[in-house]
Amino acid sequence: MIHKVKTRSQTELIDITSEIQELVRISGIDNGICMLYVPHTTAAVTINESADPSVKADILMVLNTVIPWKAGYRHLEGNSPAHIKSSIIGPSELLAIENGRLVLGTWQGIFFCEFDGPRTRKIHVKFIQ
Repeated sequence: MIHKVKTRSQTELIDITSEIQELVRISGIDNGICMLYVPHTTAAVTINESADPSVKADILMVLNTVIPWKAGYRHLEGNSPAHIKSSIIGPSELLAIENGRLVLGTWQGIFFCEFDGPRTRKIHVKFIQ
């Protein structure tokens, strides 16, 4: 199934944990695996702390510092930093499902990572029982 994410900024991390958990609930799967895959070269998905919003800000601050928007890139579209960030973070995550719930640590959440927005994006969600 395809889940759509509407982003609002050039770079942002959007907590999609509750949306993915709702898809798990609708699927009716008690125990299995949830695969998340982002089919974009300038976006990614990651799991990290979701309790403190400053963690998202810190991640973006470091990524934007290490990979600045202006650095003499050769790619003509002008979005090389987004390609680099998405390569570093990665396009997929695998999560266990137990008793109809995603298996995440106490402070963990699932984040859609936008690096070339704003846009409407897709994330493929696949369940394996």
